Amino acid sequence: MKDATRQALLSVGLDPTAVERIIGTALDEDLGPDRVDVTSVATIPAADLGTADLVARDAGVVAGLDVAAAVFETVAELTDAGRPVEVRARVADGDRVTRDDVLATATGPVRALLTAERTALNLLCRMSGVATHTRAWADELAGSGARVLDTRKTTPGLRVLEKYAVRAGGGTNKRMGLYDVAMVKDNHKLAAGGVGAAYRLVREAFPELPIQVEVTTTAEAVEAVEAGADFLLCDNMTPAELTDVVAAVGGRAELEATGGLTLEWAGKYAATGVDYLSVGGLTHSSPILDIALDLRAPDAGGDERDPRG
Repeated sequence: MKDATRQALLSVGLDPTAVERIIGTALDEDLGPDRVDVTSVATIPAADLGTADLVARDAGVVAGLDVAAAVFETVAELTDAGRPVEVRARVADGDRVTRDDVLATATGPVRALLTAERTALNLLCRMSGVATHTRAWADELAGSGARVLDTRKTTPGLRVLEKYAVRAGGGTNKRMGLYDVAMVKDNHKLAAGGVGAAYRLVREAFPELPIQVEVTTTAEAVEAVEAGADFLLCDNMTPAELTDVVAAVGGRAELEATGGLTLEWAGKYAATGVDYLSVGGLTHSSPILDIALDLRAPDAGGDERDPRG
């Protein structure tokens, strides 16, 4: 991976080492133990150079262009293509695009372009789908004071990419895992003997760690706040119930509505005065944004076209 691509990933909060690991796993699936694309090797001379466009097949929000670039760069290195693949973005992550928009242009050995195609698109389409879904929620909540949060309901192995895509779509990350934020839920409360007891045990064990507490009633919300909690997950509450919780503890804790929320009802939940709406579907149910790779035909003289179009 080029230094410029590493810096681009770092600039948006993505760890290049984690991205390399994800790409490596995906390429292992595609290339097998011999690390070969048998069709491309059989049909395309090693010396052939070309240009391909990443093209939106539908309207949406883009996320993952630097990740896709890293795939092309990695494949050129792995396959000993002889020349690197150069990727130039035409839009930026977070941009809205329409059908037939060119998102990026890749130039280099044709074998490397086609070998990288599916892995680059799998990641780019998935991330852009998450960003597109998130933007719909962010747009719905615009002006309400509430923000949309993601959850840990992510595709195994792709969490850092999917949570980045949420940010690119205008959403907010909740926590990365079980290690960076404590979350007291029903089973923890049952094991500890109550919401207040569970909160105090976590605070004693991890004095500096942020703690979020799930509550299901106004009484539980009050108990949690009086125990010291400053972030509450209000689980499966109606807008009327949330309004009561806001009246009881609003201003003393950040409040999140969670549990089966739909875009149709987003405005009603935001109007209760909660700070966040938590939506697992951002990562577990987002359809992909359809994006394709179109290899340009060489011109009459046999040279690849100017990648600037």
